[in-house]
Amino acid sequence: MAETAQTGLNDNTVAAISYITFVPAIIFLILPPYNSSPYVRFHCWQSIFLNIAAFVVSIAISIVMAVSFFFATFAFLVLSRLVWLAWILIWILCVVNAVNGKRFKLPVIGNLAEKQAGA
Repeated sequence: MAETAQTGLNDNTVAAISYITFVPAIIFLILPPYNSSPYVRFHCWQSIFLNIAAFVVSIAISIVMAVSFFFATFAFLVLSRLVWLAWILIWILCVVNAVNGKRFKLPVIGNLAEKQAGA
């Protein structure tokens, strides 16, 4: 699982780097030898799906805040901060597990990533 590629990066490091944004995740899905590792592919796909989920939730919260501007602005502002804190904690959890060589599956997203990675 933690094989070292010709670049000197092992699978754990590459999997953790894939969580920085969706860009390294896509790059690692394309570049050999990383694209041949089911472990790396899983974390890349999970990173991509996590970024998509964060974007969708962010848009939804923004729409709700815009619609309820006069009624519950403070409540939705607090809610949006709590949601972003949750995203950061989930991201850190994924990165730490990837570095430690664990295949930590997020609910729903992890199953989708596993299917896409073929692992």
